[in-house]
Amino acid sequence: MQLRPKFYGKLTLDQAGNRWIITNTTPNVNLELKHIFRGISLLQTERFTLDTSPYTTNRLAWFLQLYPMEMSRADGKELKKMCKHFQKRLMDVEGVFVPDFKPPEYVGLKDDCELWDYQCQFVEMFRIVKNMLLGDDYGLGKTNQAIGAMLLPGMLPCAVVVEAHMPDQWKERIEEFSNLRVHIVKTVSAYTLPEADVYIFSYTKLKGWTDIAKGGFFKLVVYDEPQNLRTGDGTDKGGAARKFSNAAEATLGLTATPIMNYGIEMWIVMSYLAPGHLGTQAEFEREWCTSDGKTVKDPDALGAYLRERQVLLRRTEEDIDRAMPPSNVTTHDIPFDEDEARKSDELAVQLAIQAITATDYIERGNAAMKLDTLERLRTGVAKARGVTAYVKILLEAGLPVLLSGWHRDVYDIFLKELGAYNPVFYTGSETKLQKRKSKDAFVNGETNLMIISNRSGAGLDGLQYRCADVVIGELDWSPMVLKQLIARLRRYGQNHVVNAHYMICDGGSDPAMVEVLGVKASQAHGVMNPYLQPQAVTNDVSRIRKLAISVLERNGVDVQSLVKDKLAIAA
Repeated sequence: MQLRPKFYGKLTLDQAGNRWIITNTTPNVNLELKHIFRGISLLQTERFTLDTSPYTTNRLAWFLQLYPMEMSRADGKELKKMCKHFQKRLMDVEGVFVPDFKPPEYVGLKDDCELWDYQCQFVEMFRIVKNMLLGDDYGLGKTNQAIGAMLLPGMLPCAVVVEAHMPDQWKERIEEFSNLRVHIVKTVSAYTLPEADVYIFSYTKLKGWTDIAKGGFFKLVVYDEPQNLRTGDGTDKGGAARKFSNAAEATLGLTATPIMNYGIEMWIVMSYLAPGHLGTQAEFEREWCTSDGKTVKDPDALGAYLRERQVLLRRTEEDIDRAMPPSNVTTHDIPFDEDEARKSDELAVQLAIQAITATDYIERGNAAMKLDTLERLRTGVAKARGVTAYVKILLEAGLPVLLSGWHRDVYDIFLKELGAYNPVFYTGSETKLQKRKSKDAFVNGETNLMIISNRSGAGLDGLQYRCADVVIGELDWSPMVLKQLIARLRRYGQNHVVNAHYMICDGGSDPAMVEVLGVKASQAHGVMNPYLQPQAVTNDVSRIRKLAISVLERNGVDVQSLVKDKLAIAA
């Protein structure tokens, strides 16, 4: 009878590189390692590396019970220490969510302000884990919970990073809710900062302040709507945010919509908030994504995994017994002005042909971008008067209306057709002061019509006290953008059912956009709400290809013959 070997490999702790190194393993152990630890490549042999995060180390300790490995006494002690820390962290977090949880008092809140019990539960969880994403549904008070996190010992000074239109609103809320001193950073160029507890940056101003951040000045960095970082380190704001995150002792993201398009964005966002928990980007793409490298195969499993790792906390209204009525979503067929759309048909056909048949990648990509921009603009303009006719019905009934769009040409038509109703604007063209005045005029009842950009309303609060009807005048490729827009009205303080009126036409880019929005919504839903109400998934072949085909078919071009001819020429 052959005896079981004493060791199945060698385990070494590389403290400098924050990784465990496994060598001298037998083939059967290699297979088991790859099965248990998803980050290990199937092609990797002889030498394996694992991160030293508490979660991974605890799983490694369990694995060693099955397959003991040779290690130094010092490394063994460190392994036990890490596992003990992980087990304590698990128990501490679980203790926060027991039914008899008693929230502590937070020193620094204004006398008449308090955190609700479920908000205190987050603050106490953050006290333990220190790096996470708070994904509570819209209107559950993520800002107040972030203020609670700032009041924890050792979290000041704090940097809060927000979208360009949000610094004033954040400053007001922090000062209303707490005794913290707040300074809004004014310029990209660094200057001597005044003494304060909280420093508010817009994403576009981060790049000038990386030297201060790298020195560890900011103990906590809070990212409001961190999906702004979904393009990664390749942008100025992404590269600067990486330096802020790396130097801070704690990082917190606040958003109910971290995924605007595809699941790969979750890896990018979490790399700023809790790096290492999803492996490297290559590992994430290999293990979690389909062959396109961006679509997550099982969003439900990813969402559950992030919760298991204690780096994501999300509660819905139902979870905390504060449910609001669901939005009343209606779609309305709007006339499509063919004459208006045909003004640029010749250019659209040329771009569509290039987007489908060009053999050069750069040429095809440039044509696709131009076609996307052109088709969405043509569609917005061609249906704008139909949209305004519908909005007039609501306004004549005395209803305050939030009307959304995207293109300046479309806004101009809105203004021309609805000018008699004294509209105010909250788009990308107004200054912060102008936006503030627009919001105040709408909320105070000076006008019943506010025209807003699809992507300008994230975090905007106060509209719910005045309005319950939002008209989606132009669609967006991202369903989360439109969900955020609706959430400006469907939040606490709203006393009516919110009506979301989608204006859709049977022409231009709308049919393709309606179809593609399905797969993107399923990615975000699964990650944030695993195993709850699975949504139908539409096969997302290519949004640009759909647009190109629709343009060509509208102009009588035989797409199949066109493709065959191009292939014959290439051969």
